[in-house]
Amino acid sequence: MDSEAGRYAIELRHELGLRNRHWARLREHVESYGNPPVIVYAPEHPANEDVSLASIVPLTRHGNFFDPAYAAIIEQADWMRRFDKIHAQGKSLPRAESGRRWREIDSSMSSDALLMNVFCSPGVAASTPARGALGVEEEVAPVFGWRAHVPLDSGRFDRTEVDMRWGSLLVEAKLTEGDFQTRASTVVEGYRDFDAVFDRELLPRVQLRKSRRRAAAEFAEEFSQEWEEVSGDEEAARNFQAGIVAKRRQAEKAEAGYEGYQLIRNVLAAYAEGCSFCVLHDARRPDLREKWFQVMAAVKHAEMRTRCKVLTWQELAPLLPFELQGFLDLKYGIVEPGKTASPVEG
Repeated sequence: MDSEAGRYAIELRHELGLRNRHWARLREHVESYGNPPVIVYAPEHPANEDVSLASIVPLTRHGNFFDPAYAAIIEQADWMRRFDKIHAQGKSLPRAESGRRWREIDSSMSSDALLMNVFCSPGVAASTPARGALGVEEEVAPVFGWRAHVPLDSGRFDRTEVDMRWGSLLVEAKLTEGDFQTRASTVVEGYRDFDAVFDRELLPRVQLRKSRRRAAAEFAEEFSQEWEEVSGDEEAARNFQAGIVAKRRQAEKAEAGYEGYQLIRNVLAAYAEGCSFCVLHDARRPDLREKWFQVMAAVKHAEMRTRCKVLTWQELAPLLPFELQGFLDLKYGIVEPGKTASPVEG
C-alpha cells in the first residue's frame, strides 16, 4: 500500500473510530487493545451457540447493525452464516462477557457488516432505484459470501468468496481495507481466461518480497530500544521503525506479482458466470477507485468493460430508506453527495 492510499485508509479508520465510540454508548461492545482501538460489538441476545433462531426475541439487536436489518438477518439462516467467520485478530480483543468468540462481522470497520446493513434492510432489495443504480433487473434476494467458480488452467476451479451476488451482479465491498491485495504472477496467470479477458501488459505490477519472521536480536542495534520513552515523540518512533522495516524489505528476495488481485479474480468470475461486477467503496477512498480503473483499463473487450462498474456508498445512500440513511450518517459518516455528514461528536 503506497503512502497516499495509506493516508486515506488511516483517516477513514480514525473517523469511524470516533463515530463508533459515540455510537457504542448503551450498546454491548469492547475496544481492541490496539492504538487507536477498534470498537467491536456483540449481539444482545443469549450467546448459546445451540440456541435456535426461533428462540431469539424480536427486540434483540446487534450494535454493529441497523435494527431492521439485523431483525431480517436473524430470520434468514443463509444470512446468519456470515456470523460464522471467527475474527482473525480475536486475541487482540478483550474476552466477551458471554464467552462468545468474536466474529469478523462484529467489527465496526467491517465492510461485510456495512454491506449487510444496506442490502438486508427491508425494502432495499425490492427497490427499483437501488436495483437501477447497480444494474440489477430481477427482484431477487442478495447472497452474501457467494462462492465463485473461476476456471483454472489445471482444469480445477477457484472457489474463493465474492462479497455478494445479487441476481446477475457480483459485488466487492470496501471500507477501510488497505488495498485489493497482491498475488504472484504464477498464481494470477494460472486462471484459464486470464489472457482472454486481460491485456497483461496493462495490469499494475508489483514486486513481492518474501518475508520471514525475524527475532529482534538479529538487529539489536536498531530494534531493541525503538520504543523507549526518550523524547516522548511516538510518531518519530513509528517513522523510525517504518524506515527500518522498509530497508530490510528492500534487501529481501522478490518475485513478480500483480496488484489488484481481488479485482482481477472477480472480473474473471463475472466473465465465467456471464455476470456484471461492481466495486462498492467509500467516496473517502479515491485510491481504491483509482486502483479499480487501472484494472478496468486492462480489460480487452468493450462488452466486458461495460459489465465492470463502480459505485460509492454515498451515491447509493439517497436511494435507501430514510431511517437507514440516518443510521449510515451517524455510524459511518455516509451521506449523499453534496451533503455534510453529522458531526462526529453529535
